[in-house]
Amino acid sequence: MNICLEIWDDESTFVTYYGVRKEGAELNETDRFLLKYEKDERYKEAVQQLVSLLLNDIGERFGAKRVFFNRDEEGAFGLPPRGKIRVLDEGRVGYVELHYPEFPLRLYAMQVAGREDLVVLFGGGAKTSQKNIDSKGLHVAMQEAKMFARKIDLAIRSGEIRINGRKRCLEGDEEEIVLY
Repeated sequence: MNICLEIWDDESTFVTYYGVRKEGAELNETDRFLLKYEKDERYKEAVQQLVSLLLNDIGERFGAKRVFFNRDEEGAFGLPPRGKIRVLDEGRVGYVELHYPEFPLRLYAMQVAGREDLVVLFGGGAKTSQKNIDSKGLHVAMQEAKMFARKIDLAIRSGEIRINGRKRCLEGDEEEIVLY
């Protein structure tokens, strides 16, 4: 399956986010996930919390610190993070605790090469049971995220995708980054 990496958000202070769009699709996987679940009253608040985590907490306050990526799914990570996490808030000189108990959604993502300023967002789904494998749509999204993460990681290691640290972006040989 061919995928295209496209900027999802590059206006945050600390992080540039990329989305993955399947070739031929109109929307990237993250936007498809958000649009699907924000329409459902059961998940509307959870979608708002996830977007706030991405844009406010990670994007504007802390960067993509490893502590946010503690739900490892073989290269892709489920958001929000598991358990209570403590993050040093240098602006307030202290720690902030974040906790998302029994959160009903998972959005999959990866830190690019372990960097705190580049994140690729994938799709996700509703967590309807204790195990992801038993949550119908979530399991499929998790498997796709793992496949996308492997493909992106391999493209970075082979030089097909390059990291431009000064511009906080990913670059390929063409203007659009397509992975085959």
